[in-house]
Amino acid sequence: MKVACIGAGPGGLFFATLLKRSRPGAEVVVFERNGPDDTFGFGVVFSDATLDAIDAADPVLSEALEKHGRHWDDIEVRVHGARERVGGMGMAAVVRKTLLSLLQERARAEGVRMRFQHEIRDPAELDDFDLVVVCDGANSRFRTVFADDFGPTADVASAKFVWFGTSYMFDGLTFVHQDGPHGVFAAHAYPIGDSLSTFIVETDADSWARAGLDTFDPSTPPGPSDEKTKAYLEDLFREQIDGHPLVGNNSRWANFATRRASSWRRGKWVLLGDAAHTAHFSVGSGTKMAMEDAVALAEALGESPHSVPEALDAYESRRRPKVEKIQNSARPSLSWWEHFGRYVRSFDDPTQFAFHFLTRSIPRGKLAVRDAAYVDRVDGWWRERHGTPPLETPFRDGTFRLPARRVAVRDDLLTGTDGTDIPMVPFGGQLSGAGVWIEAPDTEEGLPLALDQVRETAESGTPLVGVRGGTTLTRVLVAEEARLAHGLPAAVIGAYDDDSATTLLLSGRADFVGGAK
Repeated sequence: MKVACIGAGPGGLFFATLLKRSRPGAEVVVFERNGPDDTFGFGVVFSDATLDAIDAADPVLSEALEKHGRHWDDIEVRVHGARERVGGMGMAAVVRKTLLSLLQERARAEGVRMRFQHEIRDPAELDDFDLVVVCDGANSRFRTVFADDFGPTADVASAKFVWFGTSYMFDGLTFVHQDGPHGVFAAHAYPIGDSLSTFIVETDADSWARAGLDTFDPSTPPGPSDEKTKAYLEDLFREQIDGHPLVGNNSRWANFATRRASSWRRGKWVLLGDAAHTAHFSVGSGTKMAMEDAVALAEALGESPHSVPEALDAYESRRRPKVEKIQNSARPSLSWWEHFGRYVRSFDDPTQFAFHFLTRSIPRGKLAVRDAAYVDRVDGWWRERHGTPPLETPFRDGTFRLPARRVAVRDDLLTGTDGTDIPMVPFGGQLSGAGVWIEAPDTEEGLPLALDQVRETAESGTPLVGVRGGTTLTRVLVAEEARLAHGLPAAVIGAYDDDSATTLLLSGRADFVGGAK
């Protein structure tokens, strides 16, 4: 059997090693257009809880993290001059170049042929191979060449990001939010070795443009970094990194694209890793998913040794649901980063801001499993302000009052726990003193219409909005528009148990919650 891998990233090298080990007689060749020591980016980060499948196939990753990486348990959120910490996260990171060197050694020891500085330009060059694994990254050339077969799509985020390193040593995953003269910038930072940390910065497009950071020519060939941005960010984050410099490596602004493909296979060609799928870097899953793909593809070929089509079908059918689950769970995190400037300026209390951030993808109860003391502190913060637990806290303003934050729902009424009724009308309806229902859209593409309805509702003097329908994410985004942009109380209606409802209230995403108890 002859197998070609296009791309010598972690996924491609790991797959080549596993396949060659299981089939010593196979000819496995890795083609990489760059040199063996060339790498863009800085570190790769992993959660302790996600490494089992990779370790079972080969412990190279765990060995790299143990011998050459950095491990931590806490996440720190810095905002408004304060630092909030939560434990129980269990994460580790290593320099990307170190991991690649170890994977190259593993592959070489198994007999994999690696042809660096060799770019495949014509698919016909690989006609005599029985299997071609396309693992050439998020900007995969061959995914585009065979677009009619793979059906690639890209959902491009509005936020801008740039990837640097720094000699300042963070002691764990740290999120730094800095409100500067041109807007809010935030850094995702974590240590990857003894003298280097990864330092990824995000901001919105308007802040990026106001800061004059839109002058770098994006058509510049890979290699040079955006030196103007480097200097600007060194000054903006000077106090947070104690005056340490940033380190560039092909560092330039981009917009993250969540990539999908309607099919991962085309005859003997198959996609692996970022060439097939991406998920936002805030969930730290790209390298992990690529290496898990490698394990699954090698296993599928082992189970169907005489039929490449059967193996590729099994590989995709097993991996696609798991990948889509990660992509779906990453979407609320990506959305949070698209709106983080609003959150920095709306939540002036660091406790609530940090809780809002940490619960962007998981509820209070799951966070408590990781760090019960942290959640106790957040609960205590609410009780100090209100005197009661969130669901039992009364709500009063100049128009209406309710004895608690749980409400029952009928088409024309919101009903409090004491039987108090608040009349509700659909958007466009009129009734003095009534709240207005806003229907959340089923997809984020429908949000502009719903947000316009919130604005019109607020301008009409309505006392509150009720948000229903749509998805968990779109309901929250509509409710936040009401609360944070217009100061309008919002009831979020859905199938929320007490834990989810408490999370919405503690985090400032809603004023009332209706749904399953």
